[in-house]
Amino acid sequence: MILLNSKKRLLNSTIVLISGIIIFILGLGTTGLVDETPPLFAAAARAMSESGDWITPKVNGMFRFDKPPLIYWLMGFFYSLPKNEIWDSLGTISARLPSALASLFLMLMIGDTLFCWPQKSDRQFLTPIVASLGFALSPLIIIWSRTAVSDALLTGTLGISLLLFWRRMASEINNQCILAWVFLGFAILVKGPVAFVLALLTITFFLFCQKNWKTLLSKINPKKGFLITILISVPWYILEFLKEGRPFWDNFFGYHNFQRYTSVVNNHAEPLWFFLYIMILASLPFTPFLYHGIFQTFKDFLKSSKENLKVTETLYTYSLCWLMSVLIFFSLSATKLPSYWLPAIPAAAILISNSFISLKNINKSFLYFWIFNILILFGLSIAFFFSDIWLSSINDPEMPNLASELISSGIIFKAKVFFSIFTLLAIILFSLKSRNILLYLQILLLIGQSYLMSPIRKLADTSRQLPLRNISKLILDLREGRETLAMIGIRKPSLHYYSRQIVFYEPNTEEGLINLSERLKIDRRENYEDQPDYEYKSLLVVIDEYSTRGKQWSKINHQKLGKFGIYNLWRIQKSDLNKYSRFLVESGYKSDWENRKVEKF
Repeated sequence: MILLNSKKRLLNSTIVLISGIIIFILGLGTTGLVDETPPLFAAAARAMSESGDWITPKVNGMFRFDKPPLIYWLMGFFYSLPKNEIWDSLGTISARLPSALASLFLMLMIGDTLFCWPQKSDRQFLTPIVASLGFALSPLIIIWSRTAVSDALLTGTLGISLLLFWRRMASEINNQCILAWVFLGFAILVKGPVAFVLALLTITFFLFCQKNWKTLLSKINPKKGFLITILISVPWYILEFLKEGRPFWDNFFGYHNFQRYTSVVNNHAEPLWFFLYIMILASLPFTPFLYHGIFQTFKDFLKSSKENLKVTETLYTYSLCWLMSVLIFFSLSATKLPSYWLPAIPAAAILISNSFISLKNINKSFLYFWIFNILILFGLSIAFFFSDIWLSSINDPEMPNLASELISSGIIFKAKVFFSIFTLLAIILFSLKSRNILLYLQILLLIGQSYLMSPIRKLADTSRQLPLRNISKLILDLREGRETLAMIGIRKPSLHYYSRQIVFYEPNTEEGLINLSERLKIDRRENYEDQPDYEYKSLLVVIDEYSTRGKQWSKINHQKLGKFGIYNLWRIQKSDLNKYSRFLVESGYKSDWENRKVEKF
């Protein structure tokens, strides 16, 4: 019996692993980095790898204290592997692998937890697969797990930690809980104190719901465990503070933690109920089953409060506490972003599996929920058949021909075909009263996301990022005497990443022109990759097509060296720049670069 269970467990994990590789790993390096945040992470990680400074993240000659170092360390590790420039020519495999692997491992952990601790006496081999796919096929997870930022890594490390905590409380074997605290330490090294707060809230809410909370608390050994978490996460913070002092403290803790939570940063103000909207989007197209899973879990909890429910059967209650912790904590935050919901999606996927179990019987609930879900699928199909209406409203200055390219590439047609088949299959399975209809549709969605997402990523890369890569190559070929480099108008950190040069970013305004003139005289910065010659007679300027029409830039003499997409490469004599800058100052304009954060990084 044990051998049979071991084989089933291995088979279950293998199915989940293959599904995860399809979703997260395949084609990871076929497109370039997407502006504007991923190039900042990638540049800081590559700088660590090549400079040997693994303590302080730096981008474009400036400190980057936005995030703790674990994401940079992992990216830097891949950048340090032999022949990296050959097997990772765009630099995206190294930058994206930490996010992809974190989601893959968490997906495996979700499946294994439900296999080893089946809920509601469920012995279904399929339930762990449904939960794992419910996590991996979330639109937000699909996007962020293939993006070179820290959100997916936080979700992975924190999610694994929280599942390990529950597994220890549910286990009758007196084993250690060290790994749960280790992964919590990793999570703090990914995003900072927020990871500890979310874990604390989840476990506190769960223990509050349990009669034997003292026994469960002793199982996770908080005194020893907290020490382990501190030993893993705190040393870097101490080293960085000793090394950089007040700038690190003010920037990381003051701005990126306290100020982000208590005030609106970068215009990311949203209403209190913002994450209720995101919760709907994050579980599409199976959102009704998330709400049914939440309702069913709450109903089961009320019923179990009158009985002595085994701890091994409390995973859904724990997941509800997990989801509510994220919802409450980030709803109270002044700054709100869709990515803040990612840590709740593993819990949401487990709750969807509760709905899968509860709706195994063909009853009124089964009929109502599947009719509602089929209407959602039908609505998605209709949206693509009437795509002419919303395509005309797309107005992206960086991709001016996006609507026509979507049509000519066949992506819209593929979407029509896929969602029509998807809806038709759902109707057929519903009419046949299939008990596993949710799993069958997940499998089709697994196939479909590869069918649709790959061409979408390639189209976006060709239209939006390829021009920047091409102009970066041109800069490397035409640069004279270590000329300084500036970017006017649209700000793209990938220009720094691909050109490997210090870039001065300024808006296309009169003040921006004066700023650039002054900064080239005063603002001295360098890094291991680039030491510009600030005294050289000319500079290179990357300027977008819209900014070239501004009178302040069109009046400056320039040599046009090339154009890719909407981006032009100019060579400007500093004497001409300074002359026109003086004219603008005499006309009443003033610089403002010393009174603001010049770049967003």
